[in-house]
Amino acid sequence: MSLTRVSVTAVRNLHPVTISPSPRINILFGANGSGKTSLLEAVHLLGLARSFRSTRLQPVIQHEQVGCTVFGQVYQEDGRLSNLGVAREREGEFQIRIDGQNARSAAQLAEILPIQLINPDSFRLLEGSPKVRRQFLDWGVFHVEPRFLQAWQRLQKALRQRNSWLRHGKLDAVAQAAWDRELCAASDELDGYRRSYIQALKPEFEATLAQLIELPELTLSYYRGWDKERDLQDVLSASLQRDQHLGHTQAGPQRADLRLRLGSHSAADILSRGQQKLVVCALRIAQGHLLNQAKKGRCVYLVDDLPSELDDQHRQALCRLLEDLQCQVFITCVDQELLQDGWRTDTPVAMFHVEQGRITPVGV
Repeated sequence: MSLTRVSVTAVRNLHPVTISPSPRINILFGANGSGKTSLLEAVHLLGLARSFRSTRLQPVIQHEQVGCTVFGQVYQEDGRLSNLGVAREREGEFQIRIDGQNARSAAQLAEILPIQLINPDSFRLLEGSPKVRRQFLDWGVFHVEPRFLQAWQRLQKALRQRNSWLRHGKLDAVAQAAWDRELCAASDELDGYRRSYIQALKPEFEATLAQLIELPELTLSYYRGWDKERDLQDVLSASLQRDQHLGHTQAGPQRADLRLRLGSHSAADILSRGQQKLVVCALRIAQGHLLNQAKKGRCVYLVDDLPSELDDQHRQALCRLLEDLQCQVFITCVDQELLQDGWRTDTPVAMFHVEQGRITPVGV
């Protein structure tokens, strides 16, 4: 799976542009502030209908424009072409089109165009809150387990009902018990999908990390969000008074986490910035391998400022791993000479110069 065409209008400082990227390696180079990351942001919008740089729409939409649009043509592994379009307006309205039809949700985009992002904020996967790591985990489960989304939606609905009751007490005992049973059933199903995924992810992660850096003491483990020795129903009953006092449910898969540790310490507290970047890259590349095994389609990797905080040896090792995935990669850098060479002769590489919002293809 790869994007064969991308058209962008009114995204940040980019001039209206249409590019035909390589199905494999695409290098965008230019000075800081030229618009390289904005192109990655546009592809991210096309795959997820949201930005990775801002939760607000205002900074994404070009000044004095009412909205921005991104269109893309995706070549599927079975030979089909899918046409995707995302339009976001300054007032907050947005429209998603797939093959000329309105889409119901961004999940349909994500199914067609899986996006993996590696950027300076990727450190949050180690340093940030459990929510960041749950999102990482659930991205992987969503793409390999078709039943995940329905179970996740059931969980969210049951949680909303229970939390509303905890705050306002407007459910009778029978209704409360029914929603608790639904919450527990959805939680057990979701936890099962996550545990199966982690079991598959760990050896892929360890093998990938070993090709980047030696960290034999680094461990990856999964915390499901409640005591592994107890049923969730027992935990909910025991913590009912505390939940009522706080106004929300304390235990459950909404509290799940991935834990990366070096010995008895959090990896984020011990590793350098460069080491953290390699660990995050290994996690995301391992997810790509699992996606390749589960589906014929492959994800698109967006790698912002790849050379930063990596020496030449580790930079080359990371490029080899991305190349071995045989998926489409968009990489930004300031100095193209750092990434121009070293690819295999049979790997299609496209170079794009970005200057003051204009993107120009150049020969390799």
